[in-house]
This record gives sequence, structure tokens and C-alpha cells, in this order.
Amino acid sequence: MLRHSRLAAPILSLVTLGLSVVCTPIGAAAADKVTFATNWLAEAEHGGFYQAVVDGTYAKYGLDVKIQQGGPQSNNALLLVTGKVDFYMGANLLQAFNAAEQHVPIVSVAAMFQKDPMILMSHPGEGFDKFEDLKNATAFIGKDALASSFQWLRSEYGFREEKVKPYTFNPAPFIADKKSAQQGYATSEPFAVESQGGFKPNIFLLTDYGFNTYSTLIETRADLIAKNPDLVQRFVDASTIGWYHYIYGDNAAANAAIKKDNPDISDAQIAFSIAKMKEYGIVDSGEALSNGIGAMSEAHVKDFFDKMAKAGVYKSDLNYKAAFTTQFVNKKVGLDLRK
Repeated sequence: MLRHSRLAAPILSLVTLGLSVVCTPIGAAAADKVTFATNWLAEAEHGGFYQAVVDGTYAKYGLDVKIQQGGPQSNNALLLVTGKVDFYMGANLLQAFNAAEQHVPIVSVAAMFQKDPMILMSHPGEGFDKFEDLKNATAFIGKDALASSFQWLRSEYGFREEKVKPYTFNPAPFIADKKSAQQGYATSEPFAVESQGGFKPNIFLLTDYGFNTYSTLIETRADLIAKNPDLVQRFVDASTIGWYHYIYGDNAAANAAIKKDNPDISDAQIAFSIAKMKEYGIVDSGEALSNGIGAMSEAHVKDFFDKMAKAGVYKSDLNYKAAFTTQFVNKKVGLDLRK
């Protein structure tokens, strides 16, 4: 399945809103009802959250979690801002920086993916088998990526906007043009190209070349953090364990739940996505190896922000620290579950 909003963090257009959280006292034995909104239709890249629902992990942490899937016609990020949902799955740090830039009190509290799965693809054997060659290819790039990750490619590697053609989330133009490159997600677009084009494209994971944003972030409102940090901690911890179980354990029930929410996704696509998450260390690598899945560090965030500021995506004096907190991560939760 080709996705739109997952490929690059959307540029949020948010007005200043009065934010509030309605907290209803409940009995000690009752589970806290929580709504977690994703940014796209259910897929394997959401697997750890579905796993924590179906295997009872959230319930063990006193949470009754509803997953509200996103899609092409939804704006679940706005639902977080307006208090309609409790947590939201951010694509990457760009979305969090956008919120900070607009003084919207949304905070990233955990990074389920250490690596952003964003890629560029090219045809093998056509003179674009090395990353440094891609700047000379026709590049199919979506408008959100053009305003963010492509500006980094321009700044760091000399990519030129005159070589860009709009990516409409249809692989056919890329498949037809052997001298082209295309943006994508390591877990998705290559599967479509292999299925429809009959060849395996060259894959260049942008994080390997310096685009080192975290991805699949758990975001919430600053006032929820202030009023109910225990709820936030339990949701982060349970989600972390869910991801360990999904990556290393029996994920059949979670995949069934994904297909129930999104009947159009195939078993083959799910299997491909899981395999690529493991192959590239999308979930469990880097800081997660020692601090647990979900790990974040200020140094890592600063390094990525500095690159985006150099590329002209943000002003260098932006208070990027307002976009995240490490209060709820780096606690080594679930390390014993790694296999």
C-alpha cells in the first residue's frame, strides 16, 4: 500500500487553540480509557501498538486503549491538539518541530522507530547505483518531502529542484522512467515496485546518509504530561513492550487486528514490512539497544535539528527543545524481551 502522510511529516497549519484535558475520576480498579490516533491506515508499522492491545499488555498497565486509525481524509494530529484524542503517532521529528515553531504545546514522549524508514529508490544498472549519483536523476518527490527532507538533500548532497517531478503516490511513472529516482518508505514502496514493476529497486535509506530523525513518535499534549504523568508513563512503557512482542514474538493476533481495521492490506505486504523493519533495524537499533525501544536523547534531536536549520527548513533560534522530552524513556523497559 502506498501512503501519503507517512512519507514525510506534514506541515501543520494550526491556529492557536485553548487546550484542555477532561480528567474523570474513576475507581482504582477501572482501567484508564485512552485513545491513540495513528497517522495512516492500519499497517505493520503500527504493529507494536496493536500487539499491546491484543495481548493484554495495555490492560496490564491499567489502560483501555482504543486505536483510531488515520487515512487520506483524516487529520488526527488536529484531534490531538483539540483534546479529542490522548496520544498521536507522529511521523518524525519534523512534525514536532512544526508544532514548536507555531507554539502549539504538543510534545514527543517516545520514539518507537530509531530510524526513519524514508528512502530514495532507483533502477539498478542505469547509472544510479550509488547515492551520490541520484542528484542527477529525475526525482519523483511529494510536496511535503520537497519542503523538508529534499531541502536537506539539496543542502548536503547538491540535489536540484529543477530535477523534481511531483510524486502522486503512484509508482507507475518511476517504473516507466529508468533514469528516475523516487521517494518512499522502506517498508512499503519497494514492495509495490517489485509487485508491479517486476524488479528490485536500489534502496537508499536516508538515515544512512545523515537524515537521522526519529520516527513513529508518541506525541501528547503538554498539559496531559503536567496533569497525569503516570498515565503517559504507563502508555509509553506498555507500547514499548508491545513493540518488543511484535518484533520478536508471535504477532499473528496483532496482524489480524490490523487487517480488521484495514481490510485492503495483504498478508504479503505485512510480512514484507516486518521483514524490512528487522533488516534495517528500524525499531531496535542505536540508542534502543542499551536504553530500550522508544529511546531518545537530546544530543540526537539537536543534531537533526541543526541539519534542518542549515538546510533552511527552520530558523536556527527555534526552541526545538519544546518539541520533546526524555522524561518517559531510556528506562531500559523490555530489554529482557529481546531475542
